[in-house]
Amino acid sequence: MTTTIAPTSSDTLRPNDLVCRLCKTPTPAAPVAICEHCLGPLDPAPNPDRVLPSRAVIESRAQSLWRYLEWLPFEGKPVHSLDTGFTPLVEAPRLAKRLGVAKCWVKNDAVSHPTLSFKDRVVATAINAAHAFGLDTIGCASTGNLANAVAAHAARAGLKAWIFIPADLEQGKVIGTQVYGPNLVRITGTYDDVNRLCAQIADHYGWGIVNVNLRGYYGEGSKTMAFEIAEQLGWRLPTAVVAPMAGGSLVTKLRKGFREFTEAELVQGTAPRIYGTQALGCAPIVNLVERDLDAIEPVVPNTIARSIAIGNPADGMFAKRAIVETGGSAAGVAEEAIVDGIRTLAEEVGIFTETAGGVTVAGALKLAQQGRFRADDEVVLCITGQGLKTVEAVIDPSLRPLPEAPVIAPRLREVKALVASMESRT
Repeated sequence: MTTTIAPTSSDTLRPNDLVCRLCKTPTPAAPVAICEHCLGPLDPAPNPDRVLPSRAVIESRAQSLWRYLEWLPFEGKPVHSLDTGFTPLVEAPRLAKRLGVAKCWVKNDAVSHPTLSFKDRVVATAINAAHAFGLDTIGCASTGNLANAVAAHAARAGLKAWIFIPADLEQGKVIGTQVYGPNLVRITGTYDDVNRLCAQIADHYGWGIVNVNLRGYYGEGSKTMAFEIAEQLGWRLPTAVVAPMAGGSLVTKLRKGFREFTEAELVQGTAPRIYGTQALGCAPIVNLVERDLDAIEPVVPNTIARSIAIGNPADGMFAKRAIVETGGSAAGVAEEAIVDGIRTLAEEVGIFTETAGGVTVAGALKLAQQGRFRADDEVVLCITGQGLKTVEAVIDPSLRPLPEAPVIAPRLREVKALVASMESRT
């Protein structure tokens, strides 16, 4: 069993109580994620007596996700990962032209601190929940980015980490986890196999498995991407947002974040349409939306986009609801289109993203071809991870690999010949 940590300060961080998303049954704050009455997911319940800050107060705070503390699932001061969040929102006029819209921005979590993916956000809230519950060990089931984030945040906090991943993950993500010194375990099977195992581990050891028994607190970190988009656009909402889907939580929490800022009267504009994208090799939520299914039909993942390859997504039905109720849609994209999406973002916006970001860009281009966007739309693309984590995708000879760089002698005449050759091709 895990060892608990005694509080060290009178200003103790306290996690909010929980409430079932389906049957609304309240549950005292605890490292549990499933309602014992209906098996629905448990969400943190906001403190009804909290005083919400003004725009000016928020703007005066440190540039991290904790500037939005009143909307996060705690009372008191956070202890760990205080410098995560507030990533750039980059205008992308050339991409806007490709999409046929008035404006396009890229929310660039490829530079998230400290592990270069949006998973830093969810781990920042989860690790503070673990601290509040007195847990000394955290862990996760992961397809890569979450493994990196849990390992790094645990190392900084001085917590033990147990991380479980499918055995065939990209080398960059494996190394990007191992370097922080966690207990890293590779499992033969898919992410869904790993996730089932982690549910058993959480029950047996009482560890804080961030995306299992701490999932309610963990998921709230995703909302901060929506908060930042609204603030960075001058306290107004875009008309459409495109994001990749794995378990489905991100699109669900984006909608929740925009709604919470609207209810607080902090932003102008109407709720943006939410669009979700997946690789065709693992597209259970896209299938839900396109075929208007009443339940997830699990699939066996077969895609280079391993970071979003979840065949039986926990929040799939909630993701479908977020998409449909906001007037959005979903798109599945082929493997070559994913690589094209990575290269398009790099060549036209100067951002190198991993395969999940390639899915976002390729999905947005497909949605544009389908006529899903309007000429006056202002669209935000959510880029969730750094391209150096998945270099395999852009060197795979079966897709569209990067061209070989020429090798020449250090002579001007050779440069002149090369330039002439290049110009003759164009």
